[in-house]
Amino acid sequence: MKKTLFLIILYSNALICQISKGKVVDIETNIPLDSVSIIDTENKVITVTNKNGGFEISSLGNYTFKKIGYKTKAFNIDSNYTVIQLSYNPNELNEVIISTAHLPGKLKKSIYGTSFITTKDLNSSINTNIQHSLNKIPGVFMQSGALNTNRITIRGVGSRNLFGTAKIRAYFKDIPLTNGSGESNIEDFELASLSRIEITKGATSLYGAGLGGTIRLVPKNTALNQKSFEAEFSTGSFGLTKETLSLGYGSFKNSLTTIFSNTILKGFRDNSNYKRQTFTINDNLFVGQKDELSFLANHINLKAFIPSSLDMETYTNNPSSAAYTWKQAKGFEDYSRGLLGISWNHQFQKNLKLTTSIFSSFKTNYEPRPFDILDEQILATGLRSRLNDSIKLLKKQFNWSIGGELFYDTSKYSTSENLYQEYPEGTGSVKGSLLSNYQEKRGYTNIFSEVNYSSESLMILLGFNYNQTWYRLKDRFPIDSENLDQSGYYKFSGILSPTVGISYQIAKPLSIYTNITHGFSPISLSETLLPNGMINYNLKPETGWNYEIGSNGSLLKNKLSYNISLYRLDIRNLLVSRRTLDNQYIGINAGETQHDGLELSLRYTWFINNDLYLRPFLTYSLNDYHFKNFIDNESNYSGNKLTGIPQQVFNAGIDFDTKKGFYGNLYFQSVDSMPITDDNSLFSDCYKLINLKLGYKNNINNNLKANLFYGINNLFNEKYASQILINASGFNGNSPRYFYPGEPTNYYTGININYHF
Repeated sequence: MKKTLFLIILYSNALICQISKGKVVDIETNIPLDSVSIIDTENKVITVTNKNGGFEISSLGNYTFKKIGYKTKAFNIDSNYTVIQLSYNPNELNEVIISTAHLPGKLKKSIYGTSFITTKDLNSSINTNIQHSLNKIPGVFMQSGALNTNRITIRGVGSRNLFGTAKIRAYFKDIPLTNGSGESNIEDFELASLSRIEITKGATSLYGAGLGGTIRLVPKNTALNQKSFEAEFSTGSFGLTKETLSLGYGSFKNSLTTIFSNTILKGFRDNSNYKRQTFTINDNLFVGQKDELSFLANHINLKAFIPSSLDMETYTNNPSSAAYTWKQAKGFEDYSRGLLGISWNHQFQKNLKLTTSIFSSFKTNYEPRPFDILDEQILATGLRSRLNDSIKLLKKQFNWSIGGELFYDTSKYSTSENLYQEYPEGTGSVKGSLLSNYQEKRGYTNIFSEVNYSSESLMILLGFNYNQTWYRLKDRFPIDSENLDQSGYYKFSGILSPTVGISYQIAKPLSIYTNITHGFSPISLSETLLPNGMINYNLKPETGWNYEIGSNGSLLKNKLSYNISLYRLDIRNLLVSRRTLDNQYIGINAGETQHDGLELSLRYTWFINNDLYLRPFLTYSLNDYHFKNFIDNESNYSGNKLTGIPQQVFNAGIDFDTKKGFYGNLYFQSVDSMPITDDNSLFSDCYKLINLKLGYKNNINNNLKANLFYGINNLFNEKYASQILINASGFNGNSPRYFYPGEPTNYYTGININYHF
């Protein structure tokens, strides 16, 4: 009996004193969180996580996890190893750990001009277009002629790209969304699949030294030990319907999220029907104490008709019409895109960590246009890997990272005659004889490294990125006396892009930073081709130096958060697309541009009482961009304003939430006029927009939540150009088509149902 009693006591003590290990991570990025306070609910003993987010506790039971910038979480630890996930606090974003750097750190200690778009920001407007969220970020400007016709610029970089987004880097987690020619596409991704967006502005050595900066989409994760189902249906003006279904499954060490969406829009313009389906899978698996695996897959199927741009007279008198030739040809793009990535994180020792990602993507595109019909297939593969560690020198702790990225894609594309004019009106595009047939292979290598010294108040960072880019073109069109062989090989000289930055915390809530960084943008192979079919080997990639000083932090007991920055971006070897025919452009290096700017962001959290809080915000961009030296043929545009960018953009708004479930926001945007031509003889009109969204959330029971919402965009029916086509030329006696008309007043409404098992 005594022996039995002794064993029971011994077993009980073992349970009470059982040591449990674990890790605390950011729920969206899986970045380990250090300095998290772990409070034993019973005896109030406090444990703090180490640099790698790890912790040890002496007994199982109930604990509270606290870290500034994150929501406090209570958790019952009942196993030998536990992963704890913390969600960021929208009211303390400057304290959040961001992953735009190779060495993650707090947003407020970043040496770069960095901005953060939260889930709440993404949900504050219509759920079909990322434009509203991006344009609230100072220094970022997205023009949208249609859901499938967009251009994103950062600090003026990319404004001269005629169609689409170029000269900035974009990633979906660690998978590049930028192709081998430097063009990016992020607007097709389902907003419901994103948890946040991290934006680094200006030339930077991060992620391939993009000249304009980097946009990183962070996919949504399901919390561990949680299962959920979410469905949303919305409808609106111009034939809008959208359905989104989401299923989340979280077990002890694994979280799986799947999201499907279907979007249909007739559009307010002729020839603007739009259909898109997306499917996203994001899986995260914590394998023991040292290994993490993640799997990410995304597929997009889209068919969107193209109304194209309008001349001044049509834009003024009949903005809902499509460009005549595009309407007659019933021009559209029909494509499928897919992404696949697998990542492995391994902790070798105390601070040595390896992160490796393997990825692949594809795109098949069929695009009838008035001047030809394009068939295109792209297949890309790549690898990205880096080592992080720390070393002690002169009694100081230094963190370092070194790694590389390999990218390779093959693009097969051909063009054929479009015979729509030879058939009865209403027939649309008809494929004719082959006009061209190419195979383009593109690849690049990035080698990067960073080292920083970080104390309680000071951080000094040194880094570099080395890039080697090449193209190979194979002309597969039959060669004869009228058709020259355009096959060739183009290889850039290696480009070294350094980074130097300092961040200093003046007081606990305030910090200042400064940086000098270098970046570049590759030349697309099509820009290297001369009219005679030969490759222009004299072209040079655009390069730039960014000089910046800024400050961020919080005031008034953390109620007011701010970010402000002053910068100068000098760009050399300005690449200009010169139009030679209706559908043909060549690239030339024509000079330099100087981008001087001011960016300001303010956000205040105002708790009226226990039932209501207001969050007014303000962002402002002052863009003094001009051609420093620009000579094109016989024309000298030096000193003129940079085309395609407004000099000032002002955003202001207010969000409100109540404990009774009512919420809403009012958003105001003012955009200055923009130069349309390089000689600055024509400017677009300035415009002001007001958007409103109201909603009601109700917890039907502990597991079921409902959300009803209603919104109005362009409340006062402002007439404006939502995108402009710079330096457009008129052919065959037709007027130039500069303008994409913006949508008039439009409405949307919907319901969201969320069930947690």
